[in-house]
Amino acid sequence: MKRIVVVGAGFGGLQAVTQLDSMFRHDRDVEILLLSDQNYLLFTPLLPQIASSYTDPRHIVQAVREIRSKKKFRFRREAVRAVDAPNRRAIVDSGAIDYDALILASGSRTDFFNTPGARENCWDYKSLQQAVELRERIIDLCEHADHTADAEPRRSMLTFVVVGGGYTGIELVTEMRDFLFGYAAKKYRGINAVEIRLIVLEAAPNVLGGIGPKLAAHARKRLDVSGIEVRTSTRVTRVLEGSVEVNGNEILAADTIIWTAGVRASELIESLPGPHDRIGRAVVNAHLQLDGHPEIFVIGDSAAAVNAQGAPRVAPVAIEQGNIAARNIGHLWRGELLETYEYASKGMLVSLGMNYAVVNIAGIQVSGYFAWLFWNAVHLYKLVGLKKQVQVAGDWMLGLIFPRDAAIVRQPRRCKLCGVEKV
Repeated sequence: MKRIVVVGAGFGGLQAVTQLDSMFRHDRDVEILLLSDQNYLLFTPLLPQIASSYTDPRHIVQAVREIRSKKKFRFRREAVRAVDAPNRRAIVDSGAIDYDALILASGSRTDFFNTPGARENCWDYKSLQQAVELRERIIDLCEHADHTADAEPRRSMLTFVVVGGGYTGIELVTEMRDFLFGYAAKKYRGINAVEIRLIVLEAAPNVLGGIGPKLAAHARKRLDVSGIEVRTSTRVTRVLEGSVEVNGNEILAADTIIWTAGVRASELIESLPGPHDRIGRAVVNAHLQLDGHPEIFVIGDSAAAVNAQGAPRVAPVAIEQGNIAARNIGHLWRGELLETYEYASKGMLVSLGMNYAVVNIAGIQVSGYFAWLFWNAVHLYKLVGLKKQVQVAGDWMLGLIFPRDAAIVRQPRRCKLCGVEKV
């Protein structure tokens, strides 16, 4: 009996086990095992919409066992702590799991670039729980600002800083704008729209790097018109409780600082033998194999493929690599030539809030309302399962008719000033 272990239930890992299942479904001598510390697939492209109460959190997650349905592969909710490559074992909390082939798709974690105070005083935004906590934070600050008479603390409550002008940062800040200006400024009588301040801090000269200079400039103009302050070539040098220092000489007061500026490979990937790139990803060959261990494949945010140095860390890349890694296991066992992964951009889509997006597909650049409709159609189509598609479509339709939901579901712990202390 041969065992293939896949680590990670993200886009890459689930695509890999799906491909493996189709290849070995009728082979009783092959076992396929998926390991992950979470039992669901998170549709990360819609994560910014959780903070704005536009989409229900449960509607963008799909349980692994529902995705599996009648497929052959087995699933265990376990965190992989290490890989014993010489002995071909994955070390989990309950012991060790032997493998004949291994696909690592463990994703990434936030990189704070050793910025003093960033880890302690910033809000991270990579998981569903973090998105829900930020949503509650925003609403709770509005509740307090509504009855705070002192202008200075109220101004700090209503100032939100997003560190990072990439796709996540821009989509998040525009969703926050929709909620704060479209709902909070109207429903909270003590809040004036002119008091709300949204700031994006980007160390690079431009936001949305990779989408193309024309669309990036257009998006920047749209953000300016929307009342969002975008400060490029601005480096965060320190983060304090209730403020952020930029370029080493300016302090911005803000009760909420959200970090979306960078990622690193997971600790599991950084512990692997062989070379790694500057953000800890394992350097793999053109077939996605780890140096010295041809039975180990690394994909998605975990991999620095030699043929894909410029590949962005997005779902389509992980999905394609998952397919190739799975097929290459079959090729390897049959003694066939392995497939090569080469990155080719399929385009970029960025939402800039309600009714507006910028899209670059095959060199065709579109912005505005129809680009936003296309953005919605693509993401709705890519959701796993009809149930989730119907739920998200329902959220969007209701969001066009009714106000956003501002109920605080979980009881937040209070900081001494007014806001929510991170859990």
